[in-house]
Amino acid sequence: MRLLFAGTPTAAVPSLEALLASRHEVVAVLTRPDARSGRGRTLAPSPVKAAALDAGLEVLTPVRLRDEGVREALQSLAVDAAPVVAYGNLVPADLLDLPVHGWVNLHFSVLPAWRGAAPVQHALIAGDEVTGATTFRLDAGLDTGPVLGTLTETVRTRDTSGDLLDRLAVAGAGLLVRTLDALEDGVLQPVPQGLDGVSHAPKLEVEDARVRWTHPVHAVDRRIRGCTPAPGAWTTLPDGSRLGLGPVQPVPEVRDLLPGRLRVGKGEVLVGAAGGAVRLGEVRPAGKRPMAAADWARGARLEADVVLGAGHGDLSVAGEVRA
Repeated sequence: MRLLFAGTPTAAVPSLEALLASRHEVVAVLTRPDARSGRGRTLAPSPVKAAALDAGLEVLTPVRLRDEGVREALQSLAVDAAPVVAYGNLVPADLLDLPVHGWVNLHFSVLPAWRGAAPVQHALIAGDEVTGATTFRLDAGLDTGPVLGTLTETVRTRDTSGDLLDRLAVAGAGLLVRTLDALEDGVLQPVPQGLDGVSHAPKLEVEDARVRWTHPVHAVDRRIRGCTPAPGAWTTLPDGSRLGLGPVQPVPEVRDLLPGRLRVGKGEVLVGAAGGAVRLGEVRPAGKRPMAAADWARGARLEADVVLGAGHGDLSVAGEVRA
């Protein structure tokens, strides 16, 4: 089949590579426009665009698919299917029927669970033990189209969202190729999504990554892992500055620390949470590079009885906690 591949971030690159190695022909790539990144805020291509240019493919980068000339450009490609992986742009309803077999989306959850932009992060924060990936045909709704294929993936105890997404990106690439093979062979029947088990995974904002120390230890651990590497978990120091937090280690046997209370010991830094404590791993003080928590604590010259988040919202009980 002739394919138009739509994708943007690093997680979409394994799918593009798998399709290039498949029996299908990728005739063009659709991705988000170059974006500013890094301290210098210089324009940089998306990971998918970089991979596509390396492969000598035509690359389309419209700001919106409703822009003038986009429909004509896509129609001229005469593709049989348009596989989509984390493209990050809405496909208008009037473009859905352009490819013969439609737009085939690879989504990193087992639909209808975790519809939305951040399924992997939300699955970890919720404590799901199993997640996976789904291929489905795009329709006018948000991740509501009929299912073409699925796979499952066990969530490991210490997974971050980055770890889990890396595995799903590779496994999902194989699922996407198998789905397109089956569509071309005429042996695949789309199955409508059920109404049971629907959950939503909106994009995580910076405020969603704030750690609430009054939450149980397991919830603190899940939120930090779910927000690693992005948007990046954080708390506040007594002076109001932010302290970025990498994955922590739950220490439920330590029960004498109040929520947010810091204890600096030999080679370790503990923080109290509801029902126990966590051992900090890597931290990132404002304006500095990430470092081991013990190294940070030695250099920070902390006063006794430091409480993280005191007076800055981290000790509130806002937000739902799922056991």
